[in-house]
Amino acid sequence: MREYLNELDQWLAGGKPFSVATVIHTWGSAPRPVGTTMFIGEALEMLGSVSGGCVEGVVLQSSEETTAGAAGRLLKFGVSDDDAWSVGLTCGGTIEIFLEKFPGCDNAAFWQTLRQCLTENKSCVWATRISEGPAAHHLLLTDASNITHESPLDLHEHAHRAWRERKSQTVQQGDEQWFLRVFPRKLQLFVIGAAHASAELVHLARYFDFETTVIDPRAAFARNTHFPTPPDRIVEEYPAEVLPDYSLDEYSFAVVMAHDPKIDDQALHLLLRSRAAYIGALSSKASNERRRERLLDAGFSEDEFRRIHAPVGLPIRSRTAKEIALSIMAQIVAVKNQHQ
Repeated sequence: MREYLNELDQWLAGGKPFSVATVIHTWGSAPRPVGTTMFIGEALEMLGSVSGGCVEGVVLQSSEETTAGAAGRLLKFGVSDDDAWSVGLTCGGTIEIFLEKFPGCDNAAFWQTLRQCLTENKSCVWATRISEGPAAHHLLLTDASNITHESPLDLHEHAHRAWRERKSQTVQQGDEQWFLRVFPRKLQLFVIGAAHASAELVHLARYFDFETTVIDPRAAFARNTHFPTPPDRIVEEYPAEVLPDYSLDEYSFAVVMAHDPKIDDQALHLLLRSRAAYIGALSSKASNERRRERLLDAGFSEDEFRRIHAPVGLPIRSRTAKEIALSIMAQIVAVKNQHQ
């Protein structure tokens, strides 16, 4: 959604009503994941896609009513559905879409707060009632504080769980169904150790929209490594002096690659006791076994040690720094996408 902020600002500033379509359920080989959102202007302009072109035509037609003020509605498409066949949903999947007028059209405060979260890189959850009845929306922060102040406490709990699970989802709240759209902050990647492969990994991570922080107390490495794409931060301190300042949570990923146990192990001690989504370590099988012995001696369990992806990366027979970075980034993306 961040990529459409300027266009949405223009539509709202011009008093232009529009609808929003969101994928809320998928079955089988659906073309877009749950939480995918498309905005549809009054003249049927589209921002985004809910199916890659399969059912957009029907959604556009239906949006004329919701943009004019009609109640939100559920649209379901599958291979047995005539409309879906006519527009090309032949992948064998089924999708369910909730279509409604965008609440920011009539509630400026809603849009201003949502926009602020998106531009300031703050996580939030947008809750929409999808069961019958008047439209209802709540915008909730993931620290369990509440922006709208009238949302039920249980909805806070559902929203926080959805954020922790990294999944937009439908939940039951009493007799009502709500859809929770999770808008996370940018994913963070911590790279422990500056080197040629680190620089290539930072380049790929920035391409995939990660915030990148390189940590290396060795000035000769931190200052002399050439980064074709500069990281967001390079910190010349030990991991224990840096990592505690960050939320090492489900949106945090880390790779240790300093090849120095004094640095790598220090980072692992902190990461293994955190909720970080991914912990990778560059090493051979032999050096990883020595790492295992050190961590077990330090009081970590076998289960904790198994959280480490080591030797790091997918097995693509990497040889060059670019290939090593590619194998690591592919593994990070695979872990990230487990939650979609």
